[in-house]
Amino acid sequence: MQKTEGIHHISAMVNDPQRNIDFYAGVLGLRLVKKTINFDRPEVYHLYFGNEMGQPGTVITCFPWPKQLKGRIGTGQVGVTSYIIPKGSIQFWKKRLQKFNIEFISSVRFGESYLKFNDPDGLQLELIERDEGPMNNWNFGGIQAENAIKGFGGAVLLSAQPHKTTDMLENILGLECIGQEDEFLRFKSEGQLGNTIDITLNPSVRGLMGAGTVHHIAWRAKNDEDHSRWRMLLKDKGYHPTEILDRNYFKALYFHEEGGILFEIATDPPGFSFDEPVAELGKKLMLPSWLESKREELEETLPPVEVRVLEGDK
Repeated sequence: MQKTEGIHHISAMVNDPQRNIDFYAGVLGLRLVKKTINFDRPEVYHLYFGNEMGQPGTVITCFPWPKQLKGRIGTGQVGVTSYIIPKGSIQFWKKRLQKFNIEFISSVRFGESYLKFNDPDGLQLELIERDEGPMNNWNFGGIQAENAIKGFGGAVLLSAQPHKTTDMLENILGLECIGQEDEFLRFKSEGQLGNTIDITLNPSVRGLMGAGTVHHIAWRAKNDEDHSRWRMLLKDKGYHPTEILDRNYFKALYFHEEGGILFEIATDPPGFSFDEPVAELGKKLMLPSWLESKREELEETLPPVEVRVLEGDK
């Protein structure tokens, strides 16, 4: 059976680009690995934050658009995005969130302790200590490698039809159901990062797309050949995947699963060093070849942004 390793990336809608960078790079210490534009709406940034190399399973991508209306988290969406932190670092992160006046609560799910909080746009995030996954060697601001976020722990899916989404995860994507606790079903993939997916069995209010919501969740394909097999499988199973689209840093296809959540399948290669050296990732506005002729116009339209060490870390 064909199986995905787990989450490739998660893409979210937000408002202010500088505030977005200050939070994910400044507060959480993720690396801005790519500063580009939304290929479908070039007047909007597309910002990618991940580990040192922006490896699959570590990257949250954001579409910051100030005019965008506030969304509502609900069915048909990813409800919560979880990140893995190294064992023994939870106290560091509690102090760090307090330092930046970010409210958090502690919760327990499947015997694991989570630290739950929101980003400035209202996206729901959580931190979980696990041994799984390689250390992230990116040091920034007040965060050193021993405390740095490794990548995704997983996500909580809010499906309008949980049994249909369950079937998709198990029988098409190849995840294994490993337990039920209260209103949650838990699934696991074979990857080290982004491998734990919880489904809420009691659907909440219907989600509304907008700032503060996840636009889609992407699953990993090993390479172009694997990607093509995924597309054929989806068509055979009665889904309607898009054509394969070139996103420069990966190939992508999209489809809605029956619980209403927009899924993507994305290739691991070529990665974010495809068009700039590893040492320079995220520093320059990178454009696809077909928009390079409009660079000057786009750079005048897009607001200036920078990765900066926040006042609390100076």
